[in-house]
Amino acid sequence: MIIAFSVTPMGTGESVGAGVAEAVRVIRASGLPNETNALFTTIEGEWDEVMAVIKQAIDAVMVVAPRASIVLKGDIRPGIADAMKGKVESVERHLSGRE
Repeated sequence: MIIAFSVTPMGTGESVGAGVAEAVRVIRASGLPNETNALFTTIEGEWDEVMAVIKQAIDAVMVVAPRASIVLKGDIRPGIADAMKGKVESVERHLSGRE
């Protein structure tokens, strides 16, 4: 499964970068495939392991903020691995006219 999610610290002022960094630190330490961009972090793995990492990331934010907002979007497709990379490669093939 792939989950794109954001966790936003609330109640810490205008800047949320430090709190978001705590969440990303947890995600990167998990060893699961992940990518972070300006709005979301995408993580891939089995349901239980992905959800455990998301909870840990939220918990890390809650250490530095009194409140957090989360958004999750998922692609649950049993039996598929390396989908984060494969989906992007498919789009690139279509863009290049090779498919």
